[in-house]
Amino acid sequence: MQHNFTTSSHTLPSNASAGEEDALAARRRRLKFRANHRGTFETDILIGGFVEETADSLNAAELADMEAILEMPDPDLTDWLFGRLPLPEEKATPMLRRMVEACRARCGK
Repeated sequence: MQHNFTTSSHTLPSNASAGEEDALAARRRRLKFRANHRGTFETDILIGGFVEETADSLNAAELADMEAILEMPDPDLTDWLFGRLPLPEEKATPMLRRMVEACRARCGK
């Protein structure tokens, strides 16, 4: 059976890079969902908004950092994001610093 589809090999990404990009896209979708469904309205807005704005540009390492942030308890994150408590140095990853700065700017702090 003959097919009518012709594709030049230089227009398709390699299977490895296409698979990696598919995996990153799936992680980004899961991250966006988790960020917008935390359970508290305030963190859904702050974290979800930040993730929606940044997720599509995150590389694998940054996605891993963001995924780790989403494992943190809501009360801690909310206090840091609203500026009620300072961000502890031992928790201050580059991604969490970015999130705190963005959320405080959004809240006018």
